[in-house]
Amino acid sequence: MAIDFDTSRWAKVKGVWSKWWVGELKRPLVAVELVGRDPGRPEPAAPMLDQSTCADLSIPAEALVDRLDWELSRRIYLGDAFPVFEMLSFGPGVLAAMIGGKLDNATGRVWFHPGKKVPIKEMHFEYNASVAENVWLRRIKELCAAMMKRWQGQVLVGMTDLGGNMDVLSTFWPGEELLLLLCDQPEEVRRVLWEVHEVWHRVFAEIHAVLQPVNPGYTSWCWTYSDRPYYMLQCDFCYMISPEMFGEFVLPELAASARRLDRCCYHLDGKGQLPHLDAILAEPRIGGVQWVPGAGAPDGSNWPEIYRRIFAAGKRAQIGGKLPAVYEMLKRTGIGPGVHLPRLFPMEVERYAREWVDKLMEWS
Repeated sequence: MAIDFDTSRWAKVKGVWSKWWVGELKRPLVAVELVGRDPGRPEPAAPMLDQSTCADLSIPAEALVDRLDWELSRRIYLGDAFPVFEMLSFGPGVLAAMIGGKLDNATGRVWFHPGKKVPIKEMHFEYNASVAENVWLRRIKELCAAMMKRWQGQVLVGMTDLGGNMDVLSTFWPGEELLLLLCDQPEEVRRVLWEVHEVWHRVFAEIHAVLQPVNPGYTSWCWTYSDRPYYMLQCDFCYMISPEMFGEFVLPELAASARRLDRCCYHLDGKGQLPHLDAILAEPRIGGVQWVPGAGAPDGSNWPEIYRRIFAAGKRAQIGGKLPAVYEMLKRTGIGPGVHLPRLFPMEVERYAREWVDKLMEWS
């Protein structure tokens, strides 16, 4: 049995999301997937493509895509949802492994380590033959090509998680090393940061050259649809620096990336990033914020003041948390339009999921 999604549904999805991006949708985006549909064929022998299997280059790309097709065939797409594969399989910040770092998935999770330790004055980054022929870039492009051939635009394939540029630098000078370099050698940090910036956008374009024009749109790793080039920008490293250092080192590069992309949002991960929120909201080309409170913190429904700030700045937002609590928070604050609510439920709660989809799509 094929993936349960056709071209007429894609046309509807594209229309709704286009309205959402420009503030014309008068309700929340409700993207709910149910998992457990009968795929109508046996489970393929190939493993799931994830961080535990990404380094096994002996598995043909076509076999991995067939397994992904089986997984997506097990889903029912409700509301504003659509079939998507988010390329998180090579870890957060795989650009580091394309420009001299080492990808290590021995634990079943991907970690990045510096290759040869080099003083920052001796380090240079550029898109050269070694990047173009890098094993991970080649594998990602091979997988993207196999996905385009298999799905022919039925599934949206996301940009791999290239990482935030300062996060990529923290692979080469981990822990407190990069923090000290910000103080001791700020000009060198700025130099390598802008070098990585150029490589990042070249790799972004290289991968999209494989995905387009067959791919039905653009996304990264957050269930977001855009009909124009898009990415979820991030800087987890900025959790450890002051607003002054954020403004000096991080924000200029984020703003430059936002100008080079047609659309982007920002991944605000953890309470330690909240001191930087106003600066992010002041950047006109950043269109939205994905606020992730962090492990152990109350979920999205408990932060109405954060969402008020986001919407006062004219931005979009993606919100996590239990739907009843999120719904009450949205009603109380009146910020339902402009919100994206992606959710995944097992088939056992299908009735519950459908009731909430209907309720949220009838927003008034």
